[in-house]
Amino acid sequence: MTSHGDDPYYTVLKSKREATRFQILVEIAAHQPSVRQQEIAEKMGVTPQAVSEYIREMVESGFVNSNGRGRYNVTKKGVEWVTTAAETLDTYLKYVTTEVIQEVSVWTAIAKEPLMKGEMVGVFMQGGLLYASKAEQTAMGEVTVSAESGEDVGVAKLSGIIALDEGTIRVCKVPRIQRGGSHSVSPDRILDALEGMDYIGAVGLEAVVLLKSVGVTEDAFFGAREGVLEASFHGINCAMVIVDEEFTGFLKRLESAGLPYEICDLSIP
Repeated sequence: MTSHGDDPYYTVLKSKREATRFQILVEIAAHQPSVRQQEIAEKMGVTPQAVSEYIREMVESGFVNSNGRGRYNVTKKGVEWVTTAAETLDTYLKYVTTEVIQEVSVWTAIAKEPLMKGEMVGVFMQGGLLYASKAEQTAMGEVTVSAESGEDVGVAKLSGIIALDEGTIRVCKVPRIQRGGSHSVSPDRILDALEGMDYIGAVGLEAVVLLKSVGVTEDAFFGAREGVLEASFHGINCAMVIVDEEFTGFLKRLESAGLPYEICDLSIP
């Protein structure tokens, strides 16, 4: 795992200084190469001297290149940092707006049993889906329209916090074809790796072929990375079968999102 100092969640969300750096980098990227520090300062509500100091530090750290006379551009290193931070913020925002914020007027859930309009119900997450029942839960609300068991039901005036444990993510590394591909992985190894996993993502054709060879179809191929993260946030145990050259980048993505994971290197005999 990365240290908290390298994790955009801890920096951008918990450090005002890093949040300011993020904003300034975005402004430079949006207006490069001619960047007016005065305009950035006015937009952000800080002094031009502060903006100048931040830019100087970012030039020294390799996030920004300076070409003199107010001409700057964000480096590859800076772009990667901004992209990772933005992805983390986006994932966290989705989680907050869909699972945490209690001011939502009406939540949609699946009725666990027949429910009557005006009835107080408990709302809880199960299998990645939101349910409502008459049993008391850590989050309670009022039914907006009567529903039978299994139907969608509206729940308003929600109070409390919906209990949610993040799912486990098992990252299974598959060799690229140049290093043996799916042929180098025994069926028993991949089946053991998938045991207990409820959602399976695949990155790389070698991963898809490997899954197919043991009679398994992935739940996500296109957009598999985000699908696995989203499923884990909803409490679902996930396996990501991924080719080795994409492996490290995906681990960094998990660490940036603050999600726990375990590694299964299928390339090791």
